Amino acid sequence: MKQFTKSLLGIAIIATALCSCGGQKQQEAPALTESGLNPEKFVKNIDGKNTALYTLTNKNGVEVCITNFGGRIASIMVPDKNGVKQDIVLGFDNIDDYQNISSDFGACIGRYANRINQGKITVEGVEYQLPQNNYGHCLHGGPQGWQYKVFDVEKVSSNEIALTLNSPDGDANFPGNVTAKVVYTLTDDNAINIAYEATTDKTTVINMTNHSYFNLTGDASKPVTECLLTINADNYTPVDSTFMTTGEIVPVENTPMDFRTAKAIGQEINNYDFVQLKNGNGYDHNWVLNTNCDATQLAAKVVCPETGITLDVYTSEPGLQIYTGNFLDSTVKGKKGIAYPQRSAICLETQKYPDTPNKPEWPTAILNPGEKYTSLCIYKFGVEK
Repeated sequence: MKQFTKSLLGIAIIATALCSCGGQKQQEAPALTESGLNPEKFVKNIDGKNTALYTLTNKNGVEVCITNFGGRIASIMVPDKNGVKQDIVLGFDNIDDYQNISSDFGACIGRYANRINQGKITVEGVEYQLPQNNYGHCLHGGPQGWQYKVFDVEKVSSNEIALTLNSPDGDANFPGNVTAKVVYTLTDDNAINIAYEATTDKTTVINMTNHSYFNLTGDASKPVTECLLTINADNYTPVDSTFMTTGEIVPVENTPMDFRTAKAIGQEINNYDFVQLKNGNGYDHNWVLNTNCDATQLAAKVVCPETGITLDVYTSEPGLQIYTGNFLDSTVKGKKGIAYPQRSAICLETQKYPDTPNKPEWPTAILNPGEKYTSLCIYKFGVEK
């Protein structure tokens, strides 16, 4: 009898076991994650590196699934007010879709999250032309940004995974050999701590973030417009019709951008008489946080009245980009075959302000040799009944 053994990739991937009994081969069903993902569908060799799916859990049974392709969060299972666990992020159920369908679902973004004007930066007197993949601007590191790279798995345990990426000098024409690291830790108070680090051998710019698309209803076919949003910010950075920051910092007071007290995401989102909502096709803006880069202070909060699920955001960064899935249009089908409609998610991207390299009066994104870039984002989940 020819025996095939089970193999474990990381901590979460169980390969199919086959055995020949009486001349007949029997195939066991693969073990699925609690969110319904099949880890086998995340196994692939891309550019000489292996991809996989890794599952983190805590003592409360919260589950977070992460793939090292783009350092992406693929699913988050948390309990609602009735104790029923819901998957609250958009994404795909296989590595091929992540690779072939252009998306930022759950990704670790780099080198520079958000937009750089006309894709041009000047570092130590040298001008660099970066990819222009969004209205003439460089968005999220260009079309081959880190969300499409295979990260190396440095360490993995039941509740933590550390991923590293070596980005060579000239990657998307950014200067410097950069070594980047992202550590996802699932804590027992139902938080995902995301810690970023980076070093360089040549002066460069760095701005890393996570691009999870949250839908706290647990049903990605529904819009998130009824969810309540609070942002701890008195000001925001306006954009022009190409989504580029103008350089201004203006008050939110008496505008649809004021979320200092909780209100429904959709309450004013279609008020295109307010030019910023017209320019952004909804909310796609950076808020200037009042937290002074103190990750112990609440930066933002989302509450879903339907499920009671809450999301608190904390960060060491000065800015928070809110994007309300304005360009989702039901053409992309994700997990469970669901077509993702417009505004079926909200992204809360902790970051430097957009186009900071070209606006020196804003908090710097420069990283020099001998320095270490660090950034912290915490997504903490709870329930309001």
